[in-house]
Amino acid sequence: MPMLAGKTVLLELLKQEGVRVLFGNPGTTELPLMDALAVEPAIRYVLALQEAPAMAMADGYAQASGGLAAVNLHVAPGLGNAMGMLYDAQKAGSPILVTAGQHEQTFNFTEPLLWADLPRIAQPFVKWAHEVRRLEDLPRAIHRAAKTALAPPTGPVFLSLPGDVLTGSAEVELGAPSRIATGLRPDAAALAEAARLIARAERPVIMAGDAVPAGGALAELVAFAEAIGAPVWDECMASRAMFPASHPLCRGSFARLPHVIRGILAEHDLLISIGADLFTLSLPGSVESLPEGMGIVHLDTDPWELAKNYPEQVSLLADPKAALPELTAAVRAAHGPAGAARAAERLARHRAAGIAGLEKLRAEAAALADRAPIAPLALLGAVASMLPPGTVVIDESVSNGAGLRRLMPCDDAASFFGLRGGGIGWGLPAAIGAKLAQPERPVVALIGDGSAMYTIQGLWTAAQQKLAVVFIIINNSSYRILKQRTNAMGGFAQQTDRYVGMELDNPAVDFVAVAGGLGLAASRARTIAALREQLAAALAADGPSLIDVTVDRSFKPV
Repeated sequence: MPMLAGKTVLLELLKQEGVRVLFGNPGTTELPLMDALAVEPAIRYVLALQEAPAMAMADGYAQASGGLAAVNLHVAPGLGNAMGMLYDAQKAGSPILVTAGQHEQTFNFTEPLLWADLPRIAQPFVKWAHEVRRLEDLPRAIHRAAKTALAPPTGPVFLSLPGDVLTGSAEVELGAPSRIATGLRPDAAALAEAARLIARAERPVIMAGDAVPAGGALAELVAFAEAIGAPVWDECMASRAMFPASHPLCRGSFARLPHVIRGILAEHDLLISIGADLFTLSLPGSVESLPEGMGIVHLDTDPWELAKNYPEQVSLLADPKAALPELTAAVRAAHGPAGAARAAERLARHRAAGIAGLEKLRAEAAALADRAPIAPLALLGAVASMLPPGTVVIDESVSNGAGLRRLMPCDDAASFFGLRGGGIGWGLPAAIGAKLAQPERPVVALIGDGSAMYTIQGLWTAAQQKLAVVFIIINNSSYRILKQRTNAMGGFAQQTDRYVGMELDNPAVDFVAVAGGLGLAASRARTIAALREQLAAALAADGPSLIDVTVDRSFKPV
C-alpha cells in the first residue's frame, strides 16, 4: 500500500461516500484540510462566514439532495456556534457528516486555546460522535459515520479530527462504503390488524410525517388515502412536502396547540400516522391533543416515535414505501363491497371539501391584495400564483405562514422544506444548500425578519457562489410570534401594551442595504403590485435577489 497523507485520505474517503460539496468556515486547525482542497477538483468548498449558516446550508443540502452532506467546523467555538442549527438538523433527521478540526494530540493535555472535548459537546444532537486518534482508523471512522447517518432513522453524526491525524502519513487501506437496506416490511399479523381497524373506521384521518418524503413514498400515500377516503394533514412541524399540496385530500399542517389538534381529531374516529410524530407542540394546554378513546394506527421507521406519547392499537416498524402498498391492498380486501362504497363516498366528500377550501383560501388572499400594509396571506397568495413549475419553497415564515402549505404548489418530495426543529435562522442558509443540491430548480425562501438576522451573513455565500435564490423577507419589524403568545397570557404586557425585547423598529433593519452590501440585488415592496413586479425580475435573474416586504405588524386577535 502507498504512503498517504491524512488530509488526502480524508478527501478520498469523502469522495467514496458521495460528497461533492463541503460546507465550512476554516480556522487554524482546518489548515491541513484547506491545503488538500487546493489540489482537489472533485469537491466544491462552500465558504460560510459563520458556523451556524454553514450547518444550516449542509442541512438544506442533505434534505434537498436526499444524500449525505458534509460540513467542517473550527474546534470548540465553531462547534458551539453551529449547535442551534445542529439541533434543527437532528429534528429533521438530516444525514450530515459533521467534522471539526482539533489541536494535535500531543498538545491537548495542556488544554490549549480553543480546545475542548468535542465529541461530548456534539453528542446530545447526533447519532454518533467520536474523535479519530490514529490515521489508520480514519477510513473505518468515515465509513461508519456515513453508514450511521444514512441508516433509518437518518440524522447527523460527528467526528473530531486532530491535526496530527491529517498532517501525518501512513500506509492506509481506504476500504469502501456500506449501506443498510431500508425497505423494511411490516409484521404480517400487525399489518392485518391495522387493515381490520382501518376498514372498520367510519371517519379515519391521516397524519403524514417526514418518513414519507424521505422514503420517496408520496405516490404510495396518495393511493392509500384515496383507498380509504381520508383527509391528510402534515405533522405539526412540517419539514418536507409530506403530501402533494395540490391534491384535494391535502389539509396542510396541524397547528402546534393541543386544543386545535383536539378539535380537528374530534371529527374522526381513527388516527393513522404514517411517519408522523404524535405530537410536537409549542405550548402546553389545558386539554390533551388526543380525544379520549381515539384509536391510533402508527407506521414509522423510528421505533422511538411509535407509542411514544399515547397508547396505540397497532404500531408498525416499517418503511412507508414498502409497507403502504401492502397496507392498501389489505384494507381493500378487508373492506368488502359495503366498506368500499363507504370509502368511495368519504373520498368524494373530502375531495369536494378540499377543493372548496383551497378556492376559499385563494379568494381570501386575493381579497386582501389591496390592503396596506400588506397582509401576510395576500403575500403568500401572490407568491404562490407566480412560482414557476418545479420551484423549491423554503419556509421560515414563522407566525406569518398560515395557509402556506395549501397555497404553495409543492407536490413532490423535494419541493418544500420547513423549519422542523424550531431553532430560527435556519431558512436563509438552508435555501442556499437546497439550491446547491438542486441547481436546475428555482428556489424561493420565505423568511421572517427576526429569523433572517440570525444568519444574515449567509447572503454573502449566495452571492459568492452566484446562486439564483430569491429571498423574500417578511418584515413586520418585530418578533411577532412572541408578541402573540405574550399577549395571550393576559398579563402585564397585554394591560400596558408594552412588549419588552420584541420590537425591531428602533432602528429598523434596512435589509435592502444589508443585502446590497453583501452582493445581492435587493428591493423593497410595500404593495402586492410592487411585490409581483420585483418577484418576476428576481425569478428571471441569474444571481441571488432579496425582496424586503413590509407586512402588517398587528398581532392581537380581531
